[in-house]
Amino acid sequence: MAFGRKRSKANKERTGTPADLLVVGLGNPGAEYEGTRHNVGVEVIELLAERHGGSLRKGREAALAAEVLIGDRRVALAFPQTFMNRSGESVRPLVRRHGISDLERLVVVHDELDLEAGALRVKVGGGLAGHNGLRSIRDHLKSADFVRVRVGVGKPPGERRGADYVLKRPGKADRVEIDIAVQYAADAIETILNEGPTVAMNNFNGTGRS
Repeated sequence: MAFGRKRSKANKERTGTPADLLVVGLGNPGAEYEGTRHNVGVEVIELLAERHGGSLRKGREAALAAEVLIGDRRVALAFPQTFMNRSGESVRPLVRRHGISDLERLVVVHDELDLEAGALRVKVGGGLAGHNGLRSIRDHLKSADFVRVRVGVGKPPGERRGADYVLKRPGKADRVEIDIAVQYAADAIETILNEGPTVAMNNFNGTGRS
């Protein structure tokens, strides 16, 4: 994948050391969305920041962001504040700022309706499964070749709309499974950093509920 002009602009705007990995957790800003299914990606970002001594703070790219060291590798963590459907408006400048010229160094963590609550999958590129946050990122980057860490939240029961379902908090049983998956997702991201996405897929796909 070649960024062309985007890559040269990234190098121009980045004044420090480029990040070894940029990890973006998707969700909606605001206390009313905390703990909802749509915000599980944010929970993974918060856990990584906590593990590695970082603190998410308001940044220039319409995101709460932190930079941490995992071992000797520099990792940028971000939670876009644009709301889910406009995530790409934040991710594109984050990619530029952190010098991400290879999209396999961009990891997007998100909720996944097509996986049972608590299931975990790592994936590189491919379809978007109707996820509006991923669609926005693809549209702004002109590519879908980034890495995804998909945290299952399950399908809504009966005829309920997925859009309404993901904005609700899960029940106690699903919450327990999702909490476990959040831990595994953070582990998977550390593996992506150190060993690459293929090893992470081999080690973590099938983790949690299948």
